[in-house]
Order: sequence, then C-alpha cells, then structure tokens
Amino acid sequence: MDIQLKRGLLDVCVLAAIKDEDSYGYQIIKDMKPYVEISESTLYPILRRLESAAFLTVRTAEHNGRLRKYYHITPLGRKRIEAFREEWEEMISIYQFVIREGGNRNDEI
Repeated sequence: MDIQLKRGLLDVCVLAAIKDEDSYGYQIIKDMKPYVEISESTLYPILRRLESAAFLTVRTAEHNGRLRKYYHITPLGRKRIEAFREEWEEMISIYQFVIREGGNRNDEI
C-alpha cells in the first residue's frame, strides 16, 4: 500500500479509536487490533503528529503508581473523521473503477 495513503488511514483510525472516550497507547493498539495491526513504534509517532496538528490533546494521570498518557480527541479531530467519511465515498468510487471487469468504454471515437 502507498505509504502516504496508509499514513492517512492510520491517522484516522487512531482518531476513531479515541472518539468515544479518552484512551492510552496500549488500549488504542488493543482496540484497533481486530481491524488493523499497529505497533507501538508506529502508534506513538502518529499520536505526536496528531497532537501537533491539534487533532488530539494529551493529559498525564497516575495509574497503579505509574504515569500514563491519555489522549483526547478535539473538535478538529472530529472534523477530520467527518472529512474522511466524505473522502471515503470518492475512494470507494475509485476502488470500484480499478476492480471493474471488462471495459466500459463507449465505442464512439
């Protein structure tokens, strides 16, 4: 898969993983696992990038005597998910064009 396309898809997947409630790295990986494999070494740069773009915020809280970072989606992050849904319609159309069988050309020249 094209690296830029995959990068954009993973960004939206991470946002979707935290859209209903704040979460932390390991839980995000666990929540995404049934749909897409993502490693810690892939996730944390994505989280930093999304934070820099103001799609999410981070807070630190103690959990079992250790500090844990919790990620919260921002209104801008929610808008990004919505924009992705709109873009997805075009992606489906492109996919259908690519996998179509036979030529749907007009015989006019």
